[in-house]
Amino acid sequence: MEIYLVRHTETSCEKGICYGQADVDLAKPFESIFENILSQLPSEAIIISSPLKRCVTLAKYIQNNIKTISYHEDKRLMEMNFGDWEMKKWNDILPEQLNPWMEDFVNIPASNGESFVELHKRVGSFLSDLVSKEIKNPIVVVCHAGTIRSILCHQSSLPLKDAFQNKVDFGEVIKIPV
Repeated sequence: MEIYLVRHTETSCEKGICYGQADVDLAKPFESIFENILSQLPSEAIIISSPLKRCVTLAKYIQNNIKTISYHEDKRLMEMNFGDWEMKKWNDILPEQLNPWMEDFVNIPASNGESFVELHKRVGSFLSDLVSKEIKNPIVVVCHAGTIRSILCHQSSLPLKDAFQNKVDFGEVIKIPV
């Protein structure tokens, strides 16, 4: 099984905003970046996307430009839920809330949100379901940096505390064997 992990392109949010599961738009123009992404993908694939519109916009573009075997959206591919911090400036989050999370983002959830361990569990559930299907066709997964880092930790047994060693740029395509 071949999986292509695709991170959405830049969002319309100003820099410094926490927007995990907030449903924000992509920054425009994005067509030339989409074309570059498309050039790195197989000509035929199953497409699975996070349901957040920044991913769906890209996934639908891919669907319209390659032979698509099937298209699905899966909530387990969503970015980390930052709860009360969603759409706040990182600098405006109270230090007594932010600092413990910054010291142990793996285990400590954002205020009324989730921890990286919780994200990792739902992404692991997605991966287990995918692998159990023994799919022969290439799979394109359109999602988020946190989700991709979690998948790469699953694949390499990298400890979650080291997940940020995996640099994942906007619009990046990472091919992994499963």
